[in-house]
Amino acid sequence: MTGLTRRTTLTLIASALAGAVAFATPAFADGKKVTVALDWTPNTNHVGLYVARDKGFYKEAGLDVQILPYSDTAAGTLVSNHLADFGVAGVGFYSQHAAGADLKAVYAVVQHETGRLVFSADRKDIKSPKDLDGKTYGGFGSAWENALIGSIIKADGGKGDIKTVTLGTSAYEALANGSVDFTLEILTWEGVQSELLGQKLTALKYSDYGVPEQYTTLLVSSDAYLKQDADTAKAFLAATRKGYAYAADHPDEAGDLLIAANPDALTNKELVHASLKSLVDGHYLRAENGTIGTIDPAKNSAIGDYLFANGILKDGNGARLTTKPDFASYISNDYLPKD
Repeated sequence: MTGLTRRTTLTLIASALAGAVAFATPAFADGKKVTVALDWTPNTNHVGLYVARDKGFYKEAGLDVQILPYSDTAAGTLVSNHLADFGVAGVGFYSQHAAGADLKAVYAVVQHETGRLVFSADRKDIKSPKDLDGKTYGGFGSAWENALIGSIIKADGGKGDIKTVTLGTSAYEALANGSVDFTLEILTWEGVQSELLGQKLTALKYSDYGVPEQYTTLLVSSDAYLKQDADTAKAFLAATRKGYAYAADHPDEAGDLLIAANPDALTNKELVHASLKSLVDGHYLRAENGTIGTIDPAKNSAIGDYLFANGILKDGNGARLTTKPDFASYISNDYLPKD
């Protein structure tokens, strides 16, 4: 059987999404339709979207926002191929953009790095990153992960030589049974979960070992959409920021809204509320200086430079970029409210 062409694949995705939108979220007949693709199953990183929808902020802005069901197709792929207007993305956005994808980051969901390198606290043979040389990492097998870990180990005086396995089970189960020595986590979700389970882990912050702080979670759109419908984009981001601000001010209510909207996916209510507390108390949703949503150009350039220097960014043919991109073109704060 012959393989699917790229065009056919995207057509099938578009058809699936068109059917999914009908039941994904409540519809407001008079609103301008906007679609948002998630990067994972619903979790607290998405809370502002659900708050804005279910508190009526989108409706007040004249929008009918459809939060698309999570699929195996990356949100950035859906956005860059104009199958979704906005999407939730992480550091992989930089790789997609470098390869020619029509993407632009327009909102920082979290203002501080939430990623951590973790290992069991009872490991007497691991005191710092250099002790990870020769040990086994459990992850997803991306070039970003290996470059990140290698640079952290080297910054601590090690060689950066590790073994990597792709996990088919929970990272914490793998740590507990000894099949891997360390992994990566999102502090405000997996980290909170490990605390609730009473698992003792040592967590290392990337930026303590030479890695610039990154925006772990971003909202992205496409230049095509932003140029074609700038007013709608501005209305969407204003209402979305209002949703995240409301969640930061009313985390208990926001957590209940998120759970009510996703009862099948979010069955652990304690985890949801503890995660939101972590996001609020750690000034992730709103920075200490009150910043919410805005992307710092300096922080964007720093992580871009790091990705370029470590050979992670490649062109559309898979060749390592030899000329550093203009990372300022990767982001825009122009569609956020000016107040």
